[in-house]
Amino acid sequence: MIRTQFNPQTKILESKFEGNVTLAEVVNYIVATKENKTYPRKLKILTDSLDGNFDFSIEDLEIIVEDNYKSLEKYELIIDAIIIDDPNNTVLSMLYLELAKTNKYKFEIFATKSAALDWLNNY
Repeated sequence: MIRTQFNPQTKILESKFEGNVTLAEVVNYIVATKENKTYPRKLKILTDSLDGNFDFSIEDLEIIVEDNYKSLEKYELIIDAIIIDDPNNTVLSMLYLELAKTNKYKFEIFATKSAALDWLNNY
């Protein structure tokens, strides 16, 4: 499951990945972000996946990247920090990092929330 909440004080979209997170859930999350007109056009995202397990394959990353590129059409910039402590999630995220490179999307992997927030707040 993916839960999201926009924090108006920090202006950061806080996402929580819990349990088995499927390809369909990730795509729905990206589409919902794309269609939300109230988020800042320079969107900062903090994704906590410490309680989540990515239940999709390396091949599915292409679908995620493609949907992410569509979402970027609606934003000036998306800065996405993900917190990970699981080896499988780390591998998938590192591959995603390589596939999703573009000037309009910054994605970085962190082990702690404080490190992720420091990075986000420096943008």
